Amino acid sequence: MTGGAPTAVALAVAGSDPSGGAGIQADLKTFSALGVYGTAVLTALTAQNTRGVTGVHAVPGAFVGDQLRTLLDDVPVGATKLGMLGTAEVVREVAAVLAERRPGPVVCDPVMVATSGDRLVGQDAVDAIRADLLPLTALVTPNVPEAAALLDRPPAESVDGMVEQAHALLRLGPGAVLLKGGHLGGAESVDVLVDAGGTVVTRRPRVTTSSTHGTGCTLSSAIAALVARGVGGPGAWEPVVEQARDYLQEALAAGESLGIGSGHGPVHHFVRWW
Repeated sequence: MTGGAPTAVALAVAGSDPSGGAGIQADLKTFSALGVYGTAVLTALTAQNTRGVTGVHAVPGAFVGDQLRTLLDDVPVGATKLGMLGTAEVVREVAAVLAERRPGPVVCDPVMVATSGDRLVGQDAVDAIRADLLPLTALVTPNVPEAAALLDRPPAESVDGMVEQAHALLRLGPGAVLLKGGHLGGAESVDVLVDAGGTVVTRRPRVTTSSTHGTGCTLSSAIAALVARGVGGPGAWEPVVEQARDYLQEALAAGESLGIGSGHGPVHHFVRWW
């Protein structure tokens, strides 16, 4: 590269969604929408559409490691987003590479259940995320059911319960926790951000839409993109999260205009352009 500032690069490590609304496809669309060059390592192939998941084919852990090491040998990565890792073998291999290479701050979206309700990972993978991955993560972004699975507790039923579970997750080793409260229902969507500096509870009007496919993937990849661009600063998560939520709110509100599929359609990642 000659002249000018280097291009901001983000990496997504996740599964593939043929319908394009979640997984690697959503990550790369989000990176592009937010002005970041996207790179990707595939961990699993899924057979899915907007109505549900009918199959998952895991990539062997060793080959996931090969993809990561080969990419990082050549391309400097400013931030890494982790999505669906699929198996305990893959989780441990990804954790090993992250410990070796440190490819920017790691934003972990611990994908365990699809929007359709389909379970995507086994208990051994959940255990590996808890033990091996969370201590290497700068920010983990579970929803209420995922937080419950990581803590082996019943799901939180109130904002106070979310705050308590977010602090419990923080004690497992990540730098910060963004616990998403969309599953609580109600007129507002409540998120809880917790780090060593304290607790921030944010509330936004809930967007009434059926186009919710890939919302978690989109939010976490938006956070990673903004980090790669240098938004905020070391450990300054609140401005990054708020900008990412602004983007997701717009994408959610415009999702139904796409008219994709007959189930939970995707958000509109490029609503600001077309």
